[in-house]
Amino acid sequence: MLEIVLFCVILLAAGYWATMFVMGRRDDVIHGKFVHADEEGDFTPAAMPAPPPFPKRPVKAAQPASVQPVLPEAKPVNSAALQSLLAAIQQDLKSVA
Repeated sequence: MLEIVLFCVILLAAGYWATMFVMGRRDDVIHGKFVHADEEGDFTPAAMPAPPPFPKRPVKAAQPASVQPVLPEAKPVNSAALQSLLAAIQQDLKSVA
């Protein structure tokens, strides 16, 4: 287990070195020096433009509470239809088992 951990650490270090080398930070890779904030005196970041205003939420028209939506009336189910549905379900269960 210790060998696996050491191998992973070495692999991670090699990956970090390769990434820095490919990105052009060869001085950082070779000498271990990193860019400090005091060395960046010539560069000033550009001011970000103000974001556009967030759109207002649309206003919904208030509906009266006493008005209920009209639902289509369901047809009453007779016992013959229920019996045929039960028979079909039982037949399906028997065919599965």
